[in-house]
Amino acid sequence: MKKLVYTSLFIFLLLSSKLPAQYQPKNISKEDLKKAHHWVNKTYKNLSQDEKLGQLFIVALYTNKGENEINTVRNIVVNDKIGGLILMQDDAAREINLVNEFQQKSKVPLMIGMDAEWGVFQRIATAHKYPWAMTLGAIQDKNLIYQMSAKIAEDCHRMGINWDFAPVVDVNTNPNNPIIGNRSFGSEVKNVVNSAISYADGLQNNNILAAIKHFPGHGDTSADSHLDLPVVSHNLERLNNVELSPFKELMHKGIGGVMVAHLYVPALESGKGIPASVSKNIITGLLKDKLGYKGLIITDALNMGAVANKYKPGELDALAFKAGNDIMLFSQGVASGKKLIQQAIDNGEISQSRVEESVKKILLTKYFLGLEKYTPKNPENINSDLNNNSHKVLVQNLYSNALTLLKDEKKLLPISGRQVYYVPLEEAPYQTFADQLGSNIIIKKAIDISTIPANSTVIIGLHKDNSTAYKPYKISDASKKIISDLAKNQNIILNVFGSAYALKDIDISKISTVLVSYENNDDSMNATADALNGKTKIWGRLPVLVNDKLKAGMGIDLAPATAK
Repeated sequence: MKKLVYTSLFIFLLLSSKLPAQYQPKNISKEDLKKAHHWVNKTYKNLSQDEKLGQLFIVALYTNKGENEINTVRNIVVNDKIGGLILMQDDAAREINLVNEFQQKSKVPLMIGMDAEWGVFQRIATAHKYPWAMTLGAIQDKNLIYQMSAKIAEDCHRMGINWDFAPVVDVNTNPNNPIIGNRSFGSEVKNVVNSAISYADGLQNNNILAAIKHFPGHGDTSADSHLDLPVVSHNLERLNNVELSPFKELMHKGIGGVMVAHLYVPALESGKGIPASVSKNIITGLLKDKLGYKGLIITDALNMGAVANKYKPGELDALAFKAGNDIMLFSQGVASGKKLIQQAIDNGEISQSRVEESVKKILLTKYFLGLEKYTPKNPENINSDLNNNSHKVLVQNLYSNALTLLKDEKKLLPISGRQVYYVPLEEAPYQTFADQLGSNIIIKKAIDISTIPANSTVIIGLHKDNSTAYKPYKISDASKKIISDLAKNQNIILNVFGSAYALKDIDISKISTVLVSYENNDDSMNATADALNGKTKIWGRLPVLVNDKLKAGMGIDLAPATAK
């Protein structure tokens, strides 16, 4: 009996050593798999222990912080032999040149990552911006999300990026969440899962690695983990049904990475105040052992206040690796981290096989991403390649499909051919919308709304600041009063160019028509104006629970005027 157990264990270990990484190209042949494992084993064997440990670290590359910062990264690449870089702000051509240089200097090709949830625009201001996840969550045809992420993959390849740290699969159930909000597909697990799988497939089917984040779920937090340690205090039943649910549904669909958040979750970690990102109970016990995830496990950025304020650089990296992470992202102490990990190995706290497991997973993923034969990228024309008409057409179609009509009691839509008044409110630009609406629009500022004749059709545009995903959604008391006053004598079309949460504290009972456009930028405004004029279909659905009357899934279909 004992012999049978040992034999079974040997066979299991033998097969386990040959298991592919969670991500691999579709329809890969047995011969290609054999080549991949041969490259991994040969590369691993030729690495020194110091070089093996270096594979566990990714550091940040900024091009807007001066040459000293770049030289610091250059030295880390050469001396600490790290596994990868995360590209930050802000010059695409400069970043391409540096990546080419650093790849040339690296014995093992570097994994190049970026937070590109809404495209490389998230870090490269000259690129074209794609919609936020909350906007995408309103779209019913999820194939459009696939098209978007496939285009993001194209942009990533152009930049030499291999890993987009996306999509966010946090279920945003807290309207006041300061860090997730617009980055979430919504408050309903099913919609989050369906949207996220389309996003991840669009990346990975085009050979860009995805990472679902932020495990075990950052959607119901009131603190920003960049600044402090958020607490998720729900019980196990709630966590399983909401926070953990998207991860459990998605992690076995070939998604290459899971990013672990800096969160304290007492129901999953008994140690007081221990963040998930350094919790062995959560990473090894839950994510790896219980849920069986086989892909790359990466920390959230280790410079974030939730952990950086609590642990020393290096110490934090060692704790993260001990907990079960494969990769320490945005490391602030590579050299000291490597030293402390080696000390833990020497002391028997970490096995060398654990290092081998993580490094071989990293190497195999690099091979599958084509990094065993790195080809330098050309920085010429990079800005126009990242921002052209192909992006504009796709993005406006996405905004068009996201538009969500919550009410149209007096059938005020479409407005084409009728004279309407337009009152822009809040702090952001609106002129693109006004221009696209057409010649029958009379713009009235808040100061002269008393001149609008009674029973007129009035579009009220709530134009919220779109400069970042983290801007407050709340509408000012002054704007609320204007809305209330106009609703007494006018036929109102309330158009929200911002989060649907903006409607949380607005009384819409006396408003005929409510349309949510989700964002305030030229693409969104052009798409909205076309829909109001009857040129395109409106059929989005509310992705979040706003209040007792505005629930997730609400929305009315409105056919184009030509189809009526």
